[in-house]
Amino acid sequence: MTSPKLPPEFLELLKRVTAKRPRTVIDHILKYGQITTEELREIYGYNHPPRAIRDVREHGIPVETFRVTGSDGRKIAAYKFGDPSEVRTTQLYGRTVFSSQLKEALIKKYGARCNIYLESFPERELQIDHRVPFEIAGENINLDDVDDYMLLCASANRAKSWSCENCENWRKREISICESCYWAYPESYSHIALRDIRRLDILWVDEDIVEYDRLRGEAAKAQEEIPQYVKNVLRNHFERKDS
Repeated sequence: MTSPKLPPEFLELLKRVTAKRPRTVIDHILKYGQITTEELREIYGYNHPPRAIRDVREHGIPVETFRVTGSDGRKIAAYKFGDPSEVRTTQLYGRTVFSSQLKEALIKKYGARCNIYLESFPERELQIDHRVPFEIAGENINLDDVDDYMLLCASANRAKSWSCENCENWRKREISICESCYWAYPESYSHIALRDIRRLDILWVDEDIVEYDRLRGEAAKAQEEIPQYVKNVLRNHFERKDS
């Protein structure tokens, strides 16, 4: 696949990007017309390909996601430049570099914990993320409002990126849809990526692992997967409480 002829002003925008990660993505797409998650991992060593793509999009550059067949025969994500007319020039033009002051403000408000898993993490392992993805909110993001951001551990950030990029709203770009989503406000939401789902993420760490091992053992005795076993325990608890 080769790149279509791009307008001079679009090429000029691409040239302005100097940060290594988005530059790598841009150069590859310019040369080959697309880049896949497999190539991002195996050629360039990026273990979280969607983050590299977001780096490009955060420069206002439209990037489309589609599916191709990977080397193992399974479908994987691939990316190419979108319509040059959809370039987004906003106050966030260029790679967003979050300040240490913003991270300090978030930790002061929420503590040094992941806003999805609600567990504590070392500060260095927490990443700042827009509650509503930049690709959706764009210029509507308030750079000075701590409430527009959240702290995520790497695992939660990867899960959010994947879910958001595969949500129908990634094309609609309706901010209100994101604002009622679990990934933006896990404390109060009505859907997860437009699906009527409720989600509970629980981590067992340190001394809690003993309890998890016991839970796993009880689930095995009941011949149930752990999530289903937990649901049954809760269901029985509520039935006893209501009787």
